[in-house]
Amino acid sequence: MVMVMRRGESMRLDLESGTTKCVSDDIKINYMTVGTYSVVNSNEAHHLPASHKIHVTVASPKGHTQHHAQNVESGKFLFTAVETGDYTTCFIAPAFRPPAKFAVDFEWKSGVEAKDWTNIARRGQINMLEVEVSKLLDVTDSIHDEMFLLREREREMQELNRSTNWKMAGLSIFSLLVTLSVAGIQLWHLKSFLERKKLL
Repeated sequence: MVMVMRRGESMRLDLESGTTKCVSDDIKINYMTVGTYSVVNSNEAHHLPASHKIHVTVASPKGHTQHHAQNVESGKFLFTAVETGDYTTCFIAPAFRPPAKFAVDFEWKSGVEAKDWTNIARRGQINMLEVEVSKLLDVTDSIHDEMFLLREREREMQELNRSTNWKMAGLSIFSLLVTLSVAGIQLWHLKSFLERKKLL
């Protein structure tokens, strides 16, 4: 089961021993992405049992592994996208007897949302107004990239439409020629038949 994630949102996934759940996010090349996950402990007074350990993998659109963890209760991944497309995070609950049911909290941020603006402000010793301006500039760049990508996709769709229209026009002309040819042959056969029968 693969779910598509809205950018920057948190979600809770319900897992059962022996099952896998995957989440995908469309990330653009050179965008930073950060994900955090943790198994929900419904009884904080006790440690999580062995049945509540998970395996986690993050793969690029071409199947390259960006993050891999085994038998963990929580974790974090951070990387810069090397290609544009759907990156997939899979949570695997290993088989266990008796089967256990539990939940995993997952947060995945990409692009502007992935930046830790508080640390940037602290490192650069700049005030929050400048941070907000920097954030807005990053959002503007992100919107510009999205618009450019949409224009590219629109151009590709227009080219595909033109190509399809030409093909359909050619097919229509070919079909018309075949129909006229068949009609001509039928008329010739009918005329020959009538002449043989001396009806013409």
